[in-house]
Amino acid sequence: MSSSNKFTIHTTRKTLLADTLTPIGIFLKIRKNYKNSVILESADYHGREHGFSHIAFDPVASFVLDQQLVTQTFPDGTVETFRLENPKDAVKVLQDFSSRFTYQKEVGDSPMSNGLFGHISYDAVTYFEDIQIQDKNPETAIPSIRYYVYRYVVALNHFNNQMTWYAHSYLEGETPSLDAVAYHLEMPHYTLEAFKRVGDEQSNLTEAQTEEIVKTCIKHCLRGDVFQIVPSRRFSQNFTGDDFQVYRALRSVNPSPYLFFFDYEQYRIFGASPEKQIKIDHDLAEIHPIAGTFRRTGDDARDAELAQALIADPKESAEHVMLVDLARNDLSRSADNVKVETFKEVQFFSHVIHLVSKVTGTLQKGVNPLQMVADTFPAGTLSGAPKHNAMTIINRLEPTNRHIYGGAIGFMDFEGNFNHAIAIRTFLSKGNTLFYQAGMGVVAKSIVASEMQEIHNKLAALKKALDVAENLA
Repeated sequence: MSSSNKFTIHTTRKTLLADTLTPIGIFLKIRKNYKNSVILESADYHGREHGFSHIAFDPVASFVLDQQLVTQTFPDGTVETFRLENPKDAVKVLQDFSSRFTYQKEVGDSPMSNGLFGHISYDAVTYFEDIQIQDKNPETAIPSIRYYVYRYVVALNHFNNQMTWYAHSYLEGETPSLDAVAYHLEMPHYTLEAFKRVGDEQSNLTEAQTEEIVKTCIKHCLRGDVFQIVPSRRFSQNFTGDDFQVYRALRSVNPSPYLFFFDYEQYRIFGASPEKQIKIDHDLAEIHPIAGTFRRTGDDARDAELAQALIADPKESAEHVMLVDLARNDLSRSADNVKVETFKEVQFFSHVIHLVSKVTGTLQKGVNPLQMVADTFPAGTLSGAPKHNAMTIINRLEPTNRHIYGGAIGFMDFEGNFNHAIAIRTFLSKGNTLFYQAGMGVVAKSIVASEMQEIHNKLAALKKALDVAENLA
């Protein structure tokens, strides 16, 4: 079946005090009865977009792109399935799907009260650029692009401790009801099954193989094939029990601007990302390149010294400058007035110290915001520069596909506003196995041992979360 219908969304809202409720407590009650549900949080409440936690459940429409096959479902029950003859049509097809929906926000609504929640995998770059990525490992295969539109959204405002329930109806004559939300919030707390690791951690590369990849990448930099490149290493861990325990641990161990748990039944994606892929807010786009990493010591005075050393480190500075330039170039493809607003700002995270910059631009007239997303995808901090050459080398050197690692995950509304995290410090849970991955920013002056250690520094929070998760009640 297919449908060309458009859907005007009608919404019922209710706001109440939520000072005794937590996002996790609410999500646990909802997740028990709605398998395909998501939660997005933030440990950074400095900006309006980070002042909310959001829970979305009961999907009514979906967009899935997998192996060039598009499957769309709609609120009226119709389904559209077709193959992309031209892979580069993916942006237009996704935009056409989003344009089927009309939603009128009210003053005071959360910026994420309705829209598309989902992800774009790293391998989806083949739909945006002329680059080929081989299929190497089906065990972590997920759709290249996957988004859902939901009936219910719960938004918790952390500034004023209020919660707003949104019940959306998509069909004429359908009355949105908040009864389902109220019913689930009145349920007793849901007990989680204990999480337990099974067997030893595995990796797609040995230490010796990783060392050879770093050396090869340095040679490519010295030859001028690339200025910088970000090879990565994947780890995996079998487990029993509920992987949501790991998310609970991770959000405590590594509070981050982007915290998320997407439950797709067949697989789950959850993480604590420090870096946005891109944010587009009413034609203003911004990218925050993170490049330059030192490990924290746990001693504040020593960490302050390390921060100054990081700023002065020639290798880390060179890497950062390259990736800021790449962000400027990427934005310039579809934006005007591109500028660097902040440069080499030191930011402290739970286990590492990073250098962060902010690059902004204004969307050119007539350009689809999703085209800007495609033009800047994937992040240069996960690929390298020049991006095409770096990704080609990465595809040849890495033995497994990245899939979600290095991709983007988050929310976009029906008007083109877009806010996604880069899928780093992120777990993919599939078939009772957790997969997690980190990369190294290699330049001509890289020291092999330091680059290899960078992977372990970046994954320290995830591995600590696994330890903590096994001891949660």
